[in-house]
Amino acid sequence: MTPPKPPSRPDRVSMLRYLRLFRADILSAQPARLYRAWMAEFRTPFFRSYLVNDPQIVRTVLRERPADFPKSGRVAEGLRPLLGRSVFLTNGAEWQRQRRIIDPAFEGGRLRETFPAMLAAAGAARDRLEGRVGEVVEIEAETSHAAADVIFRTLFSLPIEDALARRVFDAFRAYQRSQPILNLAAFLPLPAWVPRFHRREARVAARLIRTLIAELVARRRDEIAAGTAPDDLATKIMTTPDPETGETFSAAEMVDQVAIFFLAGHETSASALAWALWLVASHPDWQDRLAEEALLIGDGAAFGDVARLRLARDVFRETLRLYPPVPMMVRETACPERFRRRAVPEGAQIVLSPWHQHRHERIWSDPDGFDPGRWQTEEGRRCGREAYMPFSAGPRVCPGAGFAMVEGPLLLAVILRDFRLSVLPGELPEPIAFLTVRSRNGIRLRVERR
Repeated sequence: MTPPKPPSRPDRVSMLRYLRLFRADILSAQPARLYRAWMAEFRTPFFRSYLVNDPQIVRTVLRERPADFPKSGRVAEGLRPLLGRSVFLTNGAEWQRQRRIIDPAFEGGRLRETFPAMLAAAGAARDRLEGRVGEVVEIEAETSHAAADVIFRTLFSLPIEDALARRVFDAFRAYQRSQPILNLAAFLPLPAWVPRFHRREARVAARLIRTLIAELVARRRDEIAAGTAPDDLATKIMTTPDPETGETFSAAEMVDQVAIFFLAGHETSASALAWALWLVASHPDWQDRLAEEALLIGDGAAFGDVARLRLARDVFRETLRLYPPVPMMVRETACPERFRRRAVPEGAQIVLSPWHQHRHERIWSDPDGFDPGRWQTEEGRRCGREAYMPFSAGPRVCPGAGFAMVEGPLLLAVILRDFRLSVLPGELPEPIAFLTVRSRNGIRLRVERR
């Protein structure tokens, strides 16, 4: 079964039609030619935008000269009410300071320390599915629950059953369904004093989320002061001083950072895991092979055991290729450039699209097919180096990339070790980009005991 992808729009549409399509779904708003193009220019009355798939240009933007291509402020227009001035939205010296404080929390040694909490969350997800054996399950809801549980256990040492954790989870779920990736203000040169056109549901959810996170942060600051704080990611980040200034995050700054940790760590993981489970359910041969490998992981697994889940890792990598949770990233040119013999003006938007580069017809063989085995071939390894960026790349690579590549294969193994998943005849999920790539109509799978 070929994994589904969204329909493409006609090559030429009016600006108004494009805005309507874009606000509804960023993926189906794009023309089919982007799956073959190395570079494509889009003009609006206010700015020029260039979608780039050429691996060399992507490498220039992300790895070789990242300071010349800062994060676009147009993306921040839609996410600012929730993320404030988090590390996801800032640039320059502010971003560098934030990364100096955050990065130590996600080093390899810290991953080992967070593994027991991650394993406990995986076991809790398995137990919840045990109560659903024989049923048709909306699997996105289950993966959202599991990913939120991982974040709360590793960040704040709280299971999702904690009342405050549950309220944050519910508010994030409402926000995810109401907030598009880009706000309309991203297309218009509005002065700062003009109100942004955020949907009311998104504004309400963002305000509630930040209020609840502020309560979590205040509670943890009190525990740190009293010497009773657990040694988890939140404590590590809140007590790590900037090595250059000696300052730690303020309470307000920590609210911004926790918001992006939850959005990046929960939403992206939930999306990837849901698609991974659908992919193996629709390819029973791969599911059976993965389930056999999963027998290597028992309830008392240690961090080192994750290295033995080679197939689970390849399945997860292939899922991230086909359904990258963040389908597009936007940078801005700080000075005039020349790409592929074309002048690119200062202030232009450079769109890097994992969605299109991962399915590019001139880069990958069988670009729309599900083939975890490709990662063990020379072509797969080469393409993985040159045209694979689910976590971005270069200095701005997601700090939680290593965390995600432990979490995803582990959850896959724990679930498929005990359960067999199957698709429902005639039902096919429809990919659509909200904040992350989800299914418009959900993902329903039948759960049976293996």
